[in-house]
Amino acid sequence: MSTTDVLWQPPADWRTSTLLGELCARVGASSFEDLIGMSLHEPQRYWAAVMAHLQFQWRMLPRRHVDLASGPAFPRWFPGGRLNWVDHVLAHADGPRALQAAVVTETEDGRVSTTSYAALARDVRQRASRLGALGVGAGDRVGIMMTMGAQAAASLIAVSALGAIAVPLFTGFGADAVAARLTLADARVLLASGGYLRRGRTVDLKPVFDALQERMPGLRIVIQGDEPAGPVAPDARSSLHAAAPHAFPAQDPDQPFMIVFTSGTTGSPKGTVHTHAGFPLKILHDCAYHFELRPGDRWLWPSDMGWIVGPLTTIGALVRGATLVCYDGAPDYPDAGRLAEVVDRHQVTHFGASPTLVRSLAASPRAVDGAVLDSLRVLMVAGEVIDPDHFAWFFHAFGRSRLPVINYSGGTEASGALLGNVPVRPIRACAFNAVSPGVDAFAADEQGRRVRGVPGELVIAAPFVGMTSGFWNAADRYEETYWRQRPGLWTHGDLLLEDDDGQFFILGRADDTLKIAGKRLGPAEVESVVLGSPLVRDVAAVSLPDPVKGERLVVCVSTQGEPPGALATSLADRIEAALGKPFRPGIVHLVPDLPRTRNGKVMRRVVRNVLRGLPPGDVSALENPAALAALQALAGQGTA
Repeated sequence: MSTTDVLWQPPADWRTSTLLGELCARVGASSFEDLIGMSLHEPQRYWAAVMAHLQFQWRMLPRRHVDLASGPAFPRWFPGGRLNWVDHVLAHADGPRALQAAVVTETEDGRVSTTSYAALARDVRQRASRLGALGVGAGDRVGIMMTMGAQAAASLIAVSALGAIAVPLFTGFGADAVAARLTLADARVLLASGGYLRRGRTVDLKPVFDALQERMPGLRIVIQGDEPAGPVAPDARSSLHAAAPHAFPAQDPDQPFMIVFTSGTTGSPKGTVHTHAGFPLKILHDCAYHFELRPGDRWLWPSDMGWIVGPLTTIGALVRGATLVCYDGAPDYPDAGRLAEVVDRHQVTHFGASPTLVRSLAASPRAVDGAVLDSLRVLMVAGEVIDPDHFAWFFHAFGRSRLPVINYSGGTEASGALLGNVPVRPIRACAFNAVSPGVDAFAADEQGRRVRGVPGELVIAAPFVGMTSGFWNAADRYEETYWRQRPGLWTHGDLLLEDDDGQFFILGRADDTLKIAGKRLGPAEVESVVLGSPLVRDVAAVSLPDPVKGERLVVCVSTQGEPPGALATSLADRIEAALGKPFRPGIVHLVPDLPRTRNGKVMRRVVRNVLRGLPPGDVSALENPAALAALQALAGQGTA
């Protein structure tokens, strides 16, 4: 599959059949290109039209779009406005969607629970009352370490409703990783699931919480379904289910409601701060205009509350008035057909997956065997670079060669898309057919000048709705990360190629760029070639020091089953044939597994560091420690 092949064409009637078409008509844009121009050059007019079209709710209307008096790194959004983003969700309980399913949850053992918008609103008010009884108020930080479902959604909404700040955490973290993040956030309370099922076994989180309580004796841990553990106010237990007021306090648009931690492979985790106006408005925008999500649709994107996709899907679906479908279990248990069965059983209209999940499903002939999938309208893929062959597989297998696949890229710090496919332009394998409206993104050279046809770094020329307001208690680190490399530009850290047709391709992280014999190459270019072999499950392309070339290419490959003896040589030949002799790898390592984060991303920088004989860096999100041990045995091989 080539990246130049068009897989999907928009409908001829897109102007009347899509939400983007409706927006164009509302503002008088003659084309999508005109709409993009307005979003960049007349942002106040653009966002006013978006908010009117999608019925974004304010308690008090803002005076203007943005105040840049403190510079582009620290904009004040919608000054003069007042709102509470949870109003959008609670309003559904008082309208025609009151009895519609807000959240449907299926657990690994087949249990299904359905929560209506009316029931969700009641649960939110009860949880807000419970939190108030624990002394939680405006600005307090509350950890949420819960499996995806109605309880996690209600907890996130309840924390936000009070003006407190949610700190979502991955349910697979150990006590040290949880303590590091909650300590940085200075959290007072942790709301948690007591355990969950994975591959038929119960994972008990009590040992994690016992160890956490020793590290943070002042933390109040509330296990879902149990009484609060740790030090609890004397009157807390008697008021767990008292009704809270219907009207929650209005907030400033820049009032934080969530801290989502991200980290690289070194340094402490970074807490990206998201606010009552920015995050909800951006994801509402993206759900409508990238994903064509409408009220009453059913949205499934397997994730965890601790990764940005968890809050993104929860808030996006519920603010939009759709149904959030959650699957709480291993995606391939009891076999790879489980997710397709979930799609059919719950009549899912929008299905999202990470490239890692797509690759694992594609490796099994059972993934869509016997599935109907006729309820689906839109597919979504995000989280890392996807190669053309697996993009095409997703389109043909789950999309039945007829549905748009929305390639979507932003980040924990962006609230949504910087680049993303839109359903009004042709879609090519693994490309992005547009910048997200309102985001002035492009590929830049080291001086910040726009480049086409050659790799550059993804930069953004102006502040954008949804951007993090900074790192929690680390303003200087935030500026250093995004704003100081190219003054006046947000440097995102991705290696980006824009072709002559205006299509964008992310080639990997900029700090993972390979520089072989003076030539720059994105790791995704190498990895896409290797993933074209049906024998390969996953791959990481890294560089190691070389006295002649400066750096040499080393490729680590995990395989489907027992690899044939000549596989390493044949993969090296494959890379040379596709990319040229200078890029033939110095060595191809065949390993049982590659280190992955708990949401499935290959930890490429960990691979590079270990093979160079350096400390691996932050491995708190490492899913499979045995893979790290196998790599450590290879340290030094492939270097001069």
